[in-house]
Amino acid sequence: MKDVVSEQEWALRVQLAACYRLVAMHGWTDLIFTHLSVRVPGPEHHFLINPYGMLFEEITASSLVKVDQHCVKITESPFPVNPAGFVIHSAVHEARPDVVCVMHTHSRAGTGVSAQDCGLLPISQHAMFVLSSLGYHDFEGPAVYEDEKARLAADLGDKTCLMLRNHGLLVAGRSVPDAFMAMYDLEAACRIQVDAQAGGKLRLIPEDVLERGAGQALQLAGGRGSDLAWSALLRKQDWLDASYRN
Repeated sequence: MKDVVSEQEWALRVQLAACYRLVAMHGWTDLIFTHLSVRVPGPEHHFLINPYGMLFEEITASSLVKVDQHCVKITESPFPVNPAGFVIHSAVHEARPDVVCVMHTHSRAGTGVSAQDCGLLPISQHAMFVLSSLGYHDFEGPAVYEDEKARLAADLGDKTCLMLRNHGLLVAGRSVPDAFMAMYDLEAACRIQVDAQAGGKLRLIPEDVLERGAGQALQLAGGRGSDLAWSALLRKQDWLDASYRN
């Protein structure tokens, strides 16, 4: 596949394949039943998504399937794609041209907090980083109907993170590293919340500290935290298994 796509698309394929491997490494998978997608630059409205039926640990840059905005395959693949799984992703990509990467997970902690009436609580630094750009979307059943897309996009608005009630987590990033870092913070905040709720009365972060949180997050690592973390994660993935680059 490297010889038949542009350099820019190939670079995105490698990044997205790495992201699938990293999601598996961090234990956020639900067998084969969630998706990460990337917008391919250009006027064609093409996207990269996982071949339906492959484990995240198996995905490589070449195995990713290119589809159009209706989830029709543009490139040949022996694997099908999941149009139902693309409903959520296409809703975000259509409404947000600034978004390059959409990640959607059904992790245990993320789904657990999504089922709590209180939603994400301001009890950790990770939560503080997320809360300033977090929306909520009520559960309508498995996302298979086109009419839900407008409501989902409206609930996300211009935010980075969306908690899908009784369902899971979603993040929208301007790059693959940005999306991964946002999901890491959101997932960590959910895991901390579930753990803390088992240990006694919770101590909430004061409102004035929360209001400063978004600005403080940008000061960390000069605003380059996602890129620095991403480079380190790729080095680790390469040590473990660099086949995602194929």
